[in-house]
Amino acid sequence: MEEMEVEKEVAQNSKGDFQAQLEESLKEFNAPQAGQLVEGVVIQVTNDFVYVDIGDKSEGLIPVSEFAEGLPKEGDTVQALLTGHNPNGPVLSKKKADSKRYLKEVQQAWKDKTPIDGVISKIVKSGYEVNLGIDKAAFLPISQADADKVEKPESLLGLKSKFYIERLYSDNKLNPVVNRRKYLEEQIDSKRNEFFASTQIGDTVKGTVKSFTSFGAFIDLGGFDGLLHINDMSWGHVARPKDFVKKGQEIELKVIRLDPAEKRINLSLKHFAEDPWIHFEEKYHLNDIVKGKVTKLTEFGAFVELEEGIEGLVHISEFSWTKKVNKPGDMVSVGQEVEAMILGYDIQEGRVSLGFKQATENPWDTITEKYPLGTKVKGKVVKTTNIGAFIALDDGIDAFLHADDISWTKKIKHPGSELTVGQEIEAVVIECDAEAHKIKVGIKQLTDNPWKAFAEEYKPGSTLEGEVTSITDFGLFVKAPNGIEGLVNKANLTDEKDVTFEDAIAKYKVGDKVNVYVVDVKVDREQVGFSIREFKRKQQRDEISQYMDSSDDDNGSYTLGDAFKAQKN
Repeated sequence: MEEMEVEKEVAQNSKGDFQAQLEESLKEFNAPQAGQLVEGVVIQVTNDFVYVDIGDKSEGLIPVSEFAEGLPKEGDTVQALLTGHNPNGPVLSKKKADSKRYLKEVQQAWKDKTPIDGVISKIVKSGYEVNLGIDKAAFLPISQADADKVEKPESLLGLKSKFYIERLYSDNKLNPVVNRRKYLEEQIDSKRNEFFASTQIGDTVKGTVKSFTSFGAFIDLGGFDGLLHINDMSWGHVARPKDFVKKGQEIELKVIRLDPAEKRINLSLKHFAEDPWIHFEEKYHLNDIVKGKVTKLTEFGAFVELEEGIEGLVHISEFSWTKKVNKPGDMVSVGQEVEAMILGYDIQEGRVSLGFKQATENPWDTITEKYPLGTKVKGKVVKTTNIGAFIALDDGIDAFLHADDISWTKKIKHPGSELTVGQEIEAVVIECDAEAHKIKVGIKQLTDNPWKAFAEEYKPGSTLEGEVTSITDFGLFVKAPNGIEGLVNKANLTDEKDVTFEDAIAKYKVGDKVNVYVVDVKVDREQVGFSIREFKRKQQRDEISQYMDSSDDDNGSYTLGDAFKAQKN
């Protein structure tokens, strides 16, 4: 009986050991293997390790340094990669588990063309390194780092954002390239489209001044921009956008234009106030003399502000009745208070034409009363030209002195040889045309015309002794005793047919005294023609006549042969 009891107990013990061994074998068979992702429960956290129960014989250890986002608490579930075993138990790595999991997410995002999270971690050549949670850093070209041009690369360091994966592998190696700009532009388009759908022209919106240009300011409306044009900042003149808004300033604006197709939004500050042109005709009329302030100068004129929002143009031709204005800045300056006349306006276009000169008396209206013909005047030479000089008679009133009116007798080749700028002279008004705005003066008219006296003293056929003043290809110029200068042309130089002009004129030099015969006098043209040939002929005729007169006194007989002898003598 006792033997049966013992055998029965042994059999039961053997059965128990076998079951225990089987369970142990199954447990070892189901134990996680190296390279597997495992999930476990945190059972203890020390200064160096986090102890995790993964169902193995002993707890696994994860270094505290691998929990970059904060340590877990006891009872928390964590994922890790089983990298192997050591005598202390399973060796785990949360960092490698994260990298493996992130790589799958990155691969899936690249395949599905969806954005993935990342952090811009480092500046490199031509761009940045981006941490996507995998062992290999992604490259972000600087041109794709932001929706706007990146002015300060360091400003994006540490930024957590979403990125599109442009390329994942290169030469069968993991070499990711990412794009943040594409993601941002999608977000901007989405917000802008929502704005277009919910906003109407005339609505008031809030925005932040983002940047300035020469034509206005860009306003950030929440990730996308609207334009506040310089012309929409005020009804008045705006010289600098920065005078009206400041960078970073939050302001309210009116929406004045929406163009979804072109993605354009125009904003306005001035539309919070009433358009001053509505009441223009109540305040202003044609030919009114108005006061204003010069706001801007251009090559073609000056802009004058009559009141805030109403600005007129004074064309350069309307600056002065008398002065030729080359630059508006020579007459007025920005900020100067001025008077002008309203010459015309267009309310629809918001334009006013003004004139400075019309606000003053036109001196040409009374010019003939002030400077009648024959009036002796004093003036200053302000400019010389090839044909004359301009003489300032009054403020802005210049008279013209032609070279022919400087001297009765002297031929003036260039007025600059006789007159200098700044020289004070006396002259006589010889022409005054108010309609053409023209006055002519002459210096020679201060004295009597010597040509009249010459014409009375020396009729055609008379003779005189003069002085050679110049020798030309067409004859000699000879000056008479009273200063009148005449021409002996080549035809009137000699009577000898076998002598050439060159040989005949070679006999004379400047300064020689010569006798000439007066051929013709034209007082109105101030011309006189002399002849040496005719002088000699007259001399011969006079000698023959004298000889004949003397022969008659002797015996009354005179022959043709005597005449020839007289000519030879």
